[in-house]
Amino acid sequence: MKKKAEEGVRLYREYYAVKGIFENKVYPGITHLLKKCREQGKKVILATSKPQIYAKQILKHFELAEYFDDIQGSSMDGSKIHKEDVIQSALSDNQITDMQEVLMIGDRKHDVLGSGKFGISCVGVLYGYGSREELETCGAKWIVDTVEDLEAFLERI
Repeated sequence: MKKKAEEGVRLYREYYAVKGIFENKVYPGITHLLKKCREQGKKVILATSKPQIYAKQILKHFELAEYFDDIQGSSMDGSKIHKEDVIQSALSDNQITDMQEVLMIGDRKHDVLGSGKFGISCVGVLYGYGSREELETCGAKWIVDTVEDLEAFLERI
């Protein structure tokens, strides 16, 4: 069973590395929001569960990498696989110590729970993969429906 699982992971990574990473779509309004954050001098860091090497390629492919100060993701060798590991790496690599100055934006429970381990506030977004129930159950303090709602939320804080 373990060998089949390892083979499945290998085949998935083989496909994803060449084709799958480019089968994503940019949410409408995200480029505008990222530009606005950049213009306002906000530091924008990606902390994703995707392997870091793929995250960088995806953002570059969709011409979004320029809006990020740092791109953090999981490691292919298994040394950084949990969301809290990625968040810890993002915080330490960027010398961030004041968690009151940080806001996590996430669409899954791992984002909410991972940021909570560091005392970071998190706004859940429903335009991603998670549901309202998932985000509420794990304790998201705020939840927004759309990218436009997120933009309005960010203007208020």
